[in-house]
Amino acid sequence: MRLGILGTLQLAGTLIFAAPVGIFGISRLLDGETFLGVAAVTIAAGMVLLPQYLTTPGDIPAKVGERVAGTVVKHPDDDED
Repeated sequence: MRLGILGTLQLAGTLIFAAPVGIFGISRLLDGETFLGVAAVTIAAGMVLLPQYLTTPGDIPAKVGERVAGTVVKHPDDDED
């Protein structure tokens, strides 16, 4: 999974919100509150992982543009045959 500049900034922004939730979950687990701790850690992991692996409506135009540009633009290797 390679991230560009925008992807890296989005991940950093997500981590700003997910880290406190994860830390809260770990502290609840250490205090013996298993359900609340596991729930908080799961939410924090979901906050980070789901945007990386799910396609959102905002991602669709970029994916379509990449596919169209890939079919229209020929690579130099194709012309040297």
